[in-house]
Amino acid sequence: MDQLPLEGMPRRLYSCTPSRLNTWLDCPRRYRFTYLDRPAPQRGPRWAHNSVGISVHNALAGWWREPYDRRTPATAGILLSNGWIGDGFKDAEQSAAWRDRAREMVVGYAATLDPSEEPVGVERTVATRTSVLALSGRVDRLDQRGEELVVVDYKTGRRPMTADDARSSLALAVYAVASSSMLRRPCHRVELHHLPTGSVVEWEHTDESLGRHLSRAEEIGIEASEADERYQAWAGTGKSSRGPGSRTAGSRGSGSRAARTPAEGPRGPGSHPADAERVPPAVPPEIDALFPPRTGPLCSWCDFRAHCPDGRAAAPDKAPWDGLAV
Repeated sequence: MDQLPLEGMPRRLYSCTPSRLNTWLDCPRRYRFTYLDRPAPQRGPRWAHNSVGISVHNALAGWWREPYDRRTPATAGILLSNGWIGDGFKDAEQSAAWRDRAREMVVGYAATLDPSEEPVGVERTVATRTSVLALSGRVDRLDQRGEELVVVDYKTGRRPMTADDARSSLALAVYAVASSSMLRRPCHRVELHHLPTGSVVEWEHTDESLGRHLSRAEEIGIEASEADERYQAWAGTGKSSRGPGSRTAGSRGSGSRAARTPAEGPRGPGSHPADAERVPPAVPPEIDALFPPRTGPLCSWCDFRAHCPDGRAAAPDKAPWDGLAV
């Protein structure tokens, strides 16, 4: 029998990543599909633009792990080619063209780096706690500049970044707070490095602005955790179905990365027959109402589109390669 919480006992902290919080904000139904439903609904096809992003991130992380004398632009290109992920492309020709394009990105970017300036962390997990949340996430790169730490996030999407993107990013603010908390050094600057254009945008937070982001994270976490508890009480699990660091190649946004690998799931002919059985469990209306869909253009890119009639009605289908820049 589940033990009821004692009156006056502190509420258990909600364990989450920025990605989990942003998923709740984007669409509570997708949040339920991603983090709560078991068996997890089958995801849709793998996205080519995610394959590009993961391949680039892997190559840059690997570059910093090379011995100093091998940290050259050419090595970055080799790492990209050797670790290329070809999922989601229209055909082998398109995959090869984007592999070459991505190799140019990392070679050009590596040429701007000083291999002797060792980062404090590469793909480093950082964590912090508030009175409400146990937050964690993985930082692409953490630099030491003078007395301060700097959070560096790589971007490979088609849209160039702006300072407002850096300022408003909940994930970057959480990474700054968590990095400072773990390493006992101040961290206020966050940077977005957009590899396709070679541009870098930055934002210098204050303690007050970081505090506002944490307060917002707590507000989101309270909403999500209350819905979680109602779902878990119905499901009879009594605990979260999936850990706070879960992330796959199909996820959007800046958040924790459990692994830089493609999402599990079928993509057309050759899929395992059992995959067809992975559909969301039937939930009663009062539980379903806790996780309403938030429909809009992003529904075209949802990994769980096949299971959401509202999303399919709200936005057109996209081919797995439609997210690539022209």
